Amino acid sequence: RARTSLPYQWDWSVIPQFLAYAAPDGGGWRAGRISTGLFTTLRLSLWAGALALILGTLAGLMRGSNRPFWRLTGGSYVLFVRNAPPLVLIFLFSFFLGAPLMNALGLDARLAALPEALRPALELLLAPVGQIPVFLSAVVTLGLIEGAYMAEIVRAGVASIESGQWDAAHALGFTRPRALIHVILPQAFRRMLPPLTGQFVSTVKDSAIVSVISIPELAFQAQELVSATYRSFEVWTLTLGLYLALTLPCSLGARWLELRLTRSDRYGRDGQEEQHGRGV
Repeated sequence: RARTSLPYQWDWSVIPQFLAYAAPDGGGWRAGRISTGLFTTLRLSLWAGALALILGTLAGLMRGSNRPFWRLTGGSYVLFVRNAPPLVLIFLFSFFLGAPLMNALGLDARLAALPEALRPALELLLAPVGQIPVFLSAVVTLGLIEGAYMAEIVRAGVASIESGQWDAAHALGFTRPRALIHVILPQAFRRMLPPLTGQFVSTVKDSAIVSVISIPELAFQAQELVSATYRSFEVWTLTLGLYLALTLPCSLGARWLELRLTRSDRYGRDGQEEQHGRGV
């Protein structure tokens, strides 16, 4: 219906070359701009998701700390990031924090001195060598933004554990840090896993916002192709399908994991009640 009703001439024949194309020198097939952007989005989401999980865990534990300094520090980070527009934070972190940090670390000089044998592996894991500084800046920025949301998930997960678990750990001689690591977090992690997986899906979607700082991820490549080919409907429809291909499996996996954990908890309680009845 869209094809017949819209005053637009659809032409899908130009799309395959943006996914893969034959090398002019006969060196086989190479990834097109859309495929390159897709791989960049995937790498960006994985690294930013890992960083966000670390920052979110630390900030969530700080918010639940008994010490006011740590509690206020974690709370300030979460409140600042969650109440600021992401686009503003992207510019703020990238231009005022990311670039000075990369210069302070001397990253450009270190990359220039990198042995040639290590460059292919580094490009596979991160980005082309010339783009690594801005890529890492985007990873840090996205990780800081998503970490604030994961912090609330961690805080709520730890707070959901019954106080008797803390008392039992202290009765066994555990200090608070040891009780947190060995007793509380393993139980809380099972409850946090579904919402954390859902937050990772949000990280994949939110990665499109770093296109404003010229990260050549999927949305950026789509914008460039639309400007060059004027095939707006075809390019954005393909981009939407690729984002769905990335996020839908994660969403379905989170739902399956939530149902599995719920079923496991229910069966565990039923088994304990049955054993208790037999003992009586």
